[in-house]
Amino acid sequence: MSDLGVVVVIEDDLDVRNLLEGTLRQAGYEVYAAAGGREGVELVRNKKPDVITVDVGLPDIDGFEVLRRVRACSSAYVLMLTGRDEEADLLTALQAGADDYVTKPFRPRELRARIGAMMRRPRPHSQDTAQIQPEQAAPLPGQAPSGGSVLIYDGLVMDCRQRTASAGEEALDLTRSEFDLLYELLRADGAVLSRADLIHAVRGNLYSGNTWVGDADERAIEVHIGNLRRKLQDDHESPRWLQTVRGAGYRLARPRRADRPA
Repeated sequence: MSDLGVVVVIEDDLDVRNLLEGTLRQAGYEVYAAAGGREGVELVRNKKPDVITVDVGLPDIDGFEVLRRVRACSSAYVLMLTGRDEEADLLTALQAGADDYVTKPFRPRELRARIGAMMRRPRPHSQDTAQIQPEQAAPLPGQAPSGGSVLIYDGLVMDCRQRTASAGEEALDLTRSEFDLLYELLRADGAVLSRADLIHAVRGNLYSGNTWVGDADERAIEVHIGNLRRKLQDDHESPRWLQTVRGAGYRLARPRRADRPA
């Protein structure tokens, strides 16, 4: 397997498929490709990829159904490709569990950069993450993490090493992007993060410095946050964890109660 990782390309257009394969192989990825949705899902099951690209308009089953089936067997990053520049496609893809999207026609360098940014997202076993102190996640008194990779906040527990999360007694089934966004909010320790901040955190060097962030990118973050709220069963009007700061962004809500040592 390539050191950079495995990518499965699901694309029915031969020219686009060849372009994707060539671009990613040249970048150093191990690439497998399928012309149809069902074939692509089987490739995902067999090859265990790190990243999957899925065309929305496939001939047998559409990309949204492929995404649904893929999410049943894989936690890989999913990048949707669509020839229709419509917000409805974006919202449907993100709500179904996609991590990012690209509109056709696309620039190969941008697509390669987006996939590279996904693969460079900070991982819990990395040196930087291991140095995070438990108090940076603002745990409630009496709630000590079992190790430096576990973040606890008002009943929300994230094990960064295992990439698992739970709220109360309920395990959370998060996509990789949802997990990464929640991790960034916890790590911010109550500071407000703008939509642009969160895009930078998720997409790394692709959106660094003064890079312009479009409305569609900000809308994508809103959808991810909405998905997180739904999975956390967090009330938008009276949030326990995710608070919207009007005109600014998002932050951790203050704990509803303060446990005091006896």
